[in-house]
Amino acid sequence: MPHCVITGGAGFIGSNLANYYLSKLRPVTILDNFSRPGSEQNLAWLKARHGSLLNVVRADICDRKGPLAETVASAEVVFHLAGQVAVTTSVTDPRHDFEVNALGTFNVLEAVRQSQSKPIVLYSSTNKVYGKLADLGIVERGGRYAYSTVASGIGEERPLDPYSPYGCSKCTGDQYFLDYARIYDLKTVVFRQSCIYGPRQFGMEDQGWLAWFAISGLLENPVTIFGDGKQVRDILYVEDLIEAYDAAVRHIDVTAGKAYNVGGGPENTLSLLELVEILNRSFGRKIDCSFDDWRPGDQPVFISNIAKAKTDFGWQPRIGVEEGVRRLLEWIKANEGLFAQKLQPALAGTGGNK
Repeated sequence: MPHCVITGGAGFIGSNLANYYLSKLRPVTILDNFSRPGSEQNLAWLKARHGSLLNVVRADICDRKGPLAETVASAEVVFHLAGQVAVTTSVTDPRHDFEVNALGTFNVLEAVRQSQSKPIVLYSSTNKVYGKLADLGIVERGGRYAYSTVASGIGEERPLDPYSPYGCSKCTGDQYFLDYARIYDLKTVVFRQSCIYGPRQFGMEDQGWLAWFAISGLLENPVTIFGDGKQVRDILYVEDLIEAYDAAVRHIDVTAGKAYNVGGGPENTLSLLELVEILNRSFGRKIDCSFDDWRPGDQPVFISNIAKAKTDFGWQPRIGVEEGVRRLLEWIKANEGLFAQKLQPALAGTGGNK
C-alpha cells in the first residue's frame, strides 16, 4: 500500500488526516514534536484505533540533522502540516515563527528533493498570505463585515501581501513550494486555507477560535472577542478539507505546482457574534463574553473563492455551517474529560497545525 507521511500528524488536522488514511488500511507515519496541547491525546486516539499500522516519529522539522530525511525517504505522499500557527505568537517571537514556518518548511522541501521516492508533497498554507485586503472597500452589512465589490471571494490571482510575521513566514514556505515545482520538478501543491474546524481540535485563544469558543462555552469559562465581533471568515469542516487533500493528490497531474484557496467559500461564512449566538442557543445560556482591542494582522473579513479547486479536482464543501458546528459540539460534549482543566490562552510549538 502507498505510504504517506504527515508532519504535525498529531495536531488537529494531522490526526484527522492520519485517521482517514489509516481507516483505508494505508500505512501512515506521523512526524511531530508533540509541543502542541492536545497532541498526546490525539496520538492515544490514533493508536487505540489503528495500532501498528501507525508509525510515530518524535522529531522537529527545525532539526535538519534529525530523522526528517529518513522519514520521507520512502514516502509516496508527504503532507506538511507542522508549523507555528498563531499570528499573536509570531508578533511576540518572530524568530521562532521564522525558524519553524520558513526554515522548517525549507527543511521539509529539501528532504523531499533529496529523497529517492520524490513524493507528492502538499503544504498547508494560510489566507494570511493575502494580508488585510483593505483596498477592497470593506463595509458593514447586517451586523457583519463584507467586501463592497467582491461577491465570490478572494481568488488565487490576488497578489500576496502578508501582514504579520506569521503571514510572512507562511508566505515564504508557500512560495518555496511553488518554486521547487518549477526548478526541481517536484510534485508540490499549496493549500491557502481559511478557518478549519472540527473534532480533535484543541482550540486556543490565539488560534482555532471556533473550537476555543465552543470548548470555553461548555466549561462556562469567559471568552474575549478581539475587535467588535463582526469580523467574518469562511469556515470549513475538517472532513471536507481532508477530502480536498485527497482529491488534489489523486489529480496531481493537474494540481502539481499550483496554489489553491481552500475554505468554506461564500456559502459557508460566519462572524464571531453569529457563532456566539449559535452557541448560546445550543447551551441554553449566554456565554460570558468581553471585548478587547483588535489584534495585529486581523482581517475584518476573509472569504475564499474556491472555484479553482472545483475546476481542477472536482471538490466543494459538503458540510454546512450549522451541521459542522453541531458535529463539533457533539464531539466536545462526548469528550468533556479532555477539557477538564481550565484552558490556557497562550500557545506555542511546531507540532500541529490549525
